[in-house]
Amino acid sequence: MALGAVIRAERLAQGLSQEALADKANIDRSYMGGIERGEHNIAIVNLLKIADALGVKASSFLSKSDN
Repeated sequence: MALGAVIRAERLAQGLSQEALADKANIDRSYMGGIERGEHNIAIVNLLKIADALGVKASSFLSKSDN
């Protein structure tokens, strides 16, 4: 699974909208959508923000992704 898909799956599992996660992570909603669709290469600082907003370790995203 691609990194963006892993992030989307975790977001959905927690019942969050894309906008809610973007707000919690202090990331633009359209950028968040691009991450989930694999349109953006995510910077490590943003990966850490997203992981923190979801309450998971960033490494869990990486271990579940195939990229």
